[in-house]
Amino acid sequence: MTKKSARKHLSPRTQAIHGEALSKSWEFSHHLIPPMTASTTFRLGSLTRGAEGFSSFADDTKDKPIWIYDRLEEPTTKMLEDQLAVLEKGESAVTFGSGMGAISSTLMTLMKSGQRVVAHKTLYGCTYSLITNWLPRLGIEHSLIDVNNFKVLEKELSNPQTRVIYFESVSNPILEIADLAKITALVKAANKKRKADDRIYTVVDNTFATPWSLRPIEWGVDFVIQSLTKNISGFGTEMGGAVIAPKSFEGMLRVARKDFGAIIHPYSAWHIMVYGISTQAIRFEQQQATAMKVAQFLEKHPKVESVTYPGLKSHPQYKLARKYLISPENKFCPGTMISFNVKGNMKRCQKFVDDIAQNSYSITLAVSLGLTKTLIEVPGFMTHSAIPEDKRGESKIDPRAIRLSIGLENAKDIISDIEDALKRI
Repeated sequence: MTKKSARKHLSPRTQAIHGEALSKSWEFSHHLIPPMTASTTFRLGSLTRGAEGFSSFADDTKDKPIWIYDRLEEPTTKMLEDQLAVLEKGESAVTFGSGMGAISSTLMTLMKSGQRVVAHKTLYGCTYSLITNWLPRLGIEHSLIDVNNFKVLEKELSNPQTRVIYFESVSNPILEIADLAKITALVKAANKKRKADDRIYTVVDNTFATPWSLRPIEWGVDFVIQSLTKNISGFGTEMGGAVIAPKSFEGMLRVARKDFGAIIHPYSAWHIMVYGISTQAIRFEQQQATAMKVAQFLEKHPKVESVTYPGLKSHPQYKLARKYLISPENKFCPGTMISFNVKGNMKRCQKFVDDIAQNSYSITLAVSLGLTKTLIEVPGFMTHSAIPEDKRGESKIDPRAIRLSIGLENAKDIISDIEDALKRI
């Protein structure tokens, strides 16, 4: 609304490009479905306005941003961020082009050369590579521990170089559950002995649980990571990531996103917001109900060696699962992911997975998770292959472990495909 109405004497070629510029249609609150922006750059009414936009960018105290350029900030993405902050019970959210973009930007925002990240020893493969391969090149040290081993954690917290404690709320791929209350209590105690500028921050990847199953900020966690590509998007069509953070860090995270170029496209943000978030709870609960049936079937099958699923009483941390994995409606919410081993060696595991890939109708051999389709993979040879073979024992990832992400297919069909494949090994 900064230009005069299109004039009749202008060329149709020019009018085709600019349209009726004095439109009053650009008003978000009247839309039933949020509109999608499709502009990489935005019209500014004056040089003063443009200068103000740049000078006020990443100002945490400014309620209404001045739209300038997509890589800085744009309306559709901002609406998605507002929604994510509400879901995770956080003060603010910043979205990125991928989950790894979110993780990398958060760690780079919080850390500098000479500092130390203490991470759980079981991590997603790309996160492991970031911490052990890339951060050391910048002089950032690391230590990989069991964050539920509180004596070891306390020792790491006493190290003056420790700046970040990083872990997954439900670990990928072996479904360990972090004891959030105890971990955050130890960090809080350690911070009482530190100056405010030297405090330790907790950063938790909550992708497996999603905010429907667990909201780590309610347990005292500082930063929550989500890979929006997974359950929250849910349909396997969009890629994205998010950091739910204290308001005081929102500006720094936006600068990191701008400088690293880790932006999410408005098209993806719109689809995640309109289709993904609005259906996530109903999808998650249906997939979770099916996951329980599949896990119970696997646990009873004579050719299956072991099954790990937080909803089973056999899960070694079942009490922690009952404590933390709770929906906003106060129901037990053990999730949609299963890890299991078939009896026998790696060759037998491969035969089973290959049979699924070639003969199953309802199960697909593919990476990713949280989608409407059921996916199977072997993390030690696929998503976690970045972890060196001699280190996989330390991370507790069995190379024969099979990861199953349950979709929306009928439970009987998934079980039937698994049963048929087990008969042929």
